[in-house]
Amino acid sequence: MAQAGTPAAAASALREGRLVILPTETVYGLAADAGDARAVAGLYAAKGRPSFNPLIAHVADVESARKVAVFNPEAEILAAAFWPGPLTLVLPVQPGGAVCDLARAGLDTVAVRVPAHPLARAVLEAFGGPVAAPSANRSGRPSPTTFAAALEETGEAAAVALDGGPCEVGLESTVIALLDTPRLLRPGRITRDQIEALVGPLAEAQADARRSPGRLTRHYAPEAPVRLEARERRAGEIHLVFGPASPSPDTLNLSPSGDLVEAAANLFAFLREADARRPAGIAVAPIPHEGLGEAINDRLCRAAGAVG
Repeated sequence: MAQAGTPAAAASALREGRLVILPTETVYGLAADAGDARAVAGLYAAKGRPSFNPLIAHVADVESARKVAVFNPEAEILAAAFWPGPLTLVLPVQPGGAVCDLARAGLDTVAVRVPAHPLARAVLEAFGGPVAAPSANRSGRPSPTTFAAALEETGEAAAVALDGGPCEVGLESTVIALLDTPRLLRPGRITRDQIEALVGPLAEAQADARRSPGRLTRHYAPEAPVRLEARERRAGEIHLVFGPASPSPDTLNLSPSGDLVEAAANLFAFLREADARRPAGIAVAPIPHEGLGEAINDRLCRAAGAVG
């Protein structure tokens, strides 16, 4: 089981090819040296993650990002606006860059972001290179947004674990590909409207979808079946509701006030809590699709296996 440690201890473990549980503002990550193929292979094994699913390279700053990815004008604009923060850019890989082929799933592109969490930034600065840090859950399971959940999922595989408290955002980062034309590969806290205001209309994922993590048909999934657009619960179900609702032992309210930011922060924790009760199913009430709701509904559809 991982030992609680400091950013310096985490950086030392990464240099030794070991894994680290790392808090970010989005979700907790299971981190490895992105340039060490053996460490990345251990990361895939710990998560049970398919090797064709690329990993995000987390770096300390924009200058470090330019060392692993080829920036274009749109990348410069979005990095200046949203980094550090929950935005991942998919760009051509920099020749001789430090992100190994395995972390990129053999692609000629790299997914890169600068996280905002102070502990993540401290580790990256101490380590001095790119770190692959997918969510610290077993592949396909709901992402951990608390330290306890991260330890429960993959603590046995990590040498060091850092407790950064509950994750502020609670959803994985928005992923934008900036190749032929800007494309939204995965919605997140940074919304479509925010990005389009800076770089123009976003095309849909299409063939570039394979360049992003989190694009598997069934992903973020609890053990219990998930039923969407459920205005009422059925016998044996736990009901995830949104907005004003009467409290009930079989109900978890993502946001009583109808706040999408609160709902996003609670989503994975409530899916895990509901699943821990071993229900017949998890029924999820309708959630608006605008703004951050696009990202919430994307994760719910993947949890239910309704994307493909």
